[in-house]
Amino acid sequence: MTQQTKATEFLAASGVPFSVHQYEYAPGGGLIGMQAASSIGADPACVLKTLVVEVDRATPVCLVVPADHKVNFKAVAALFGGRNARMMPPEKSAELTGFRSGGTSPFGQTSPMPVVLSAAAMTQPTVYINAGDQGLVVALAPADAQKAVAARVADISAPPASKD
Repeated sequence: MTQQTKATEFLAASGVPFSVHQYEYAPGGGLIGMQAASSIGADPACVLKTLVVEVDRATPVCLVVPADHKVNFKAVAALFGGRNARMMPPEKSAELTGFRSGGTSPFGQTSPMPVVLSAAAMTQPTVYINAGDQGLVVALAPADAQKAVAARVADISAPPASKD
């Protein structure tokens, strides 16, 4: 393994097979998930971004969705019986997860929270998910990712509308 993080230690302890991949992290360069996909030569549908949201400003939830998708916040809120969901401020997310912005992972969080995995990700043979540090992802089967964190699978994201 090239680098150990709380996320990779969590996966190893869970017995989940995975590999670690590094990419050049450029925080000012736009969408990090899309950067990662380009850097490692993977389809953006296979590279998953990890987002932390709050449902009704009270319930923290970790979302794992394809890098090229938009989140349906109303669908996320409905999953938890709420009225709305919005992004959690980065400082609060870092405090809860133990990961700094750009390095958030659903694996090995300081304060584990419910994880929702986009149903679109489950159709991929392999997915890449942040490994707990900026510029680091793990490759694993989506079913293994789901099992490792007991994630709910739901239709919470969609690709951007085509420009045809």
